[in-house]
Amino acid sequence: MVTARLIFAALADETRLSLLQRLSRGPRSITQLSEGSSISRQAVTKHLKVMQEAGLVRCSRQGRESVFQVDPTPLRQAEDYLNQVSAQWDEALARLKAFVED
Repeated sequence: MVTARLIFAALADETRLSLLQRLSRGPRSITQLSEGSSISRQAVTKHLKVMQEAGLVRCSRQGRESVFQVDPTPLRQAEDYLNQVSAQWDEALARLKAFVED
């Protein structure tokens, strides 16, 4: 099972966020992801490995190429986690407001 720590750690890097954004438009090979970019294929591969370990992307083979695509499940888990934290903060702020106003 992927932990929230792995998901957020993977998302914390600007390059990985950029790769995830590109993958959100559809499956891409490492070659396609490195085209027009200042990062090398090796760097793209390393970032994709981190994202794959966090469950954010899946890999399949098409001929000789590895093709990556976004797996939305961990992103939904991260969203659920952030919604829970947000609700806790909203409750805490409401209690503080009630305390101050009384």
